[in-house]
Amino acid sequence: MTHITLLDGSIGQELVKRSAAPATNLWSTSVMMDDPDLVRAVHGDYFAVGAGIATTNSYALHQSRLERAGVEAQQAALIEMAVDQAVAARDAHGSGRIAGSLGPLLASFRPDLRPDVGLAAEQFAAKIAMLGDRVDLLIAETVSSLQEAEGVFQGYVASGSDKPLWMAFSVDDEDGTKLRSGEPLFIVTQMLHHYKPAAVLLNCSMPEAITQGLPILTDCELPFGAYANGFTMITDAFKLDAPTVNALSARTDLTPQMYTDHVMRWVGAGATIVGGCCEVGPAHIAEIARRLKDAGHTLV
Repeated sequence: MTHITLLDGSIGQELVKRSAAPATNLWSTSVMMDDPDLVRAVHGDYFAVGAGIATTNSYALHQSRLERAGVEAQQAALIEMAVDQAVAARDAHGSGRIAGSLGPLLASFRPDLRPDVGLAAEQFAAKIAMLGDRVDLLIAETVSSLQEAEGVFQGYVASGSDKPLWMAFSVDDEDGTKLRSGEPLFIVTQMLHHYKPAAVLLNCSMPEAITQGLPILTDCELPFGAYANGFTMITDAFKLDAPTVNALSARTDLTPQMYTDHVMRWVGAGATIVGGCCEVGPAHIAEIARRLKDAGHTLV
């Protein structure tokens, strides 16, 4: 049948769940600082159930985010720690690839913040350099506007990196044909034709919204895929400055079986890269792996 790249699921959210510490606005960064081995354990669990990629716990490791807690001087050390833990899990498993995560510069789901493209490019280039040569690819996650995307692309070009870049866009939960900025998703295809990343995905939106938007990516002439979150909705409380995970709630209906039903529809539509985002854990990835294999697909 088809060769499918199976991503991991939630990293940050899974770390917060497994930690006994109270939630902070540093989310999984604070968990990693207190218990770095827990990061390796999460990566290991995903490899064990069939994932072929470990996504580094570096999503939020931007200067602008770390400054809030006064730990911006630790950025390089924290990024190295995130890569260390992913590599250790991969080496223990014996196979797999490492994806260096690049989250939004200022905040997730906040296209209204409109980060300056030049500043974003500078910070993304610096972060890509810190991720270094041990990652196999770079994945820009939860890109919610064309302006955010431009900052990522310019930073990638400025970095001179030879690592493949995957771009993952987040769409509106009520209309998956639009970015969270309200910009039509089809405009993304024009940007992708210019910059030519290695793959394009939709991520961190409700699976139903992703199912709406995914067919638009077929016009990009690139490998494409998706990994959804399991939140009920991105709340207004979460969009306030420096929120904690307590501002969000998980869906109770999105069982591993139901989530995998969505994933199999994406694969049926031509997706070759699938996985999970926030609130999608090892049990979900295990079910996806089982169903893909049963359908005759090969996991790569």
